[in-house]
Amino acid sequence: MTVAGGRRSVAIFDVGGVLLDWNPRHLYRKLFGGDEDAMEQFLTTVCTKEWNERQDAGRTFAEATRELMPRHADKLELIEAWERRFGEMIPGAIEGTVAVVAELRQRGVPLYSITNFSAETFPPQRERFDFLSWFDGIVVSGVERVLKPDPRIFRILLDRYAVAPESAVFIDDVAANAAAATGLGIHGIHFRTPGQLREELVAVGLLPEAT
Repeated sequence: MTVAGGRRSVAIFDVGGVLLDWNPRHLYRKLFGGDEDAMEQFLTTVCTKEWNERQDAGRTFAEATRELMPRHADKLELIEAWERRFGEMIPGAIEGTVAVVAELRQRGVPLYSITNFSAETFPPQRERFDFLSWFDGIVVSGVERVLKPDPRIFRILLDRYAVAPESAVFIDDVAANAAAATGLGIHGIHFRTPGQLREELVAVGLLPEAT
């Protein structure tokens, strides 16, 4: 979603789904030999979205694995692969969005990020993708132990980096997260494509119209 408002001067990005093509299926499709039904069964009953979110909220993978062992000891290798082979869940960056970030950077726009990410799996991605060094500050949920769309994680960034909400735009592929930012006076953008994002950034004055 987006909201009407005046010109903005600061850009805050989500990471997974906006800048990085993250999806556990990129890895587990290989581990299940292309058996889509078995893979989906595993991702909906063992390493579930809710299970992963607890790591994003600060739980360690060692704790997460121990939780599953009483019921899924036979799947230990598959469970441990989530952390051990995490990088294979990200085949690459979403280059169109990275190009938008590069353009913002060239124009001197302050860049920040708020991401729901494990404190254990984020540092290797920061080393792997050079463009993550372009950001003036990154707030990682697993470090702060609070997840989007909780307003507290947005306030952490605003307070830590002295960003006024009325100056900022926040981009996220999850509509509820963009809406949470909007509720704090930030201009929330629900990301769908790099082209759509660029159009919305033009509308708030962060980028010039294409010539």
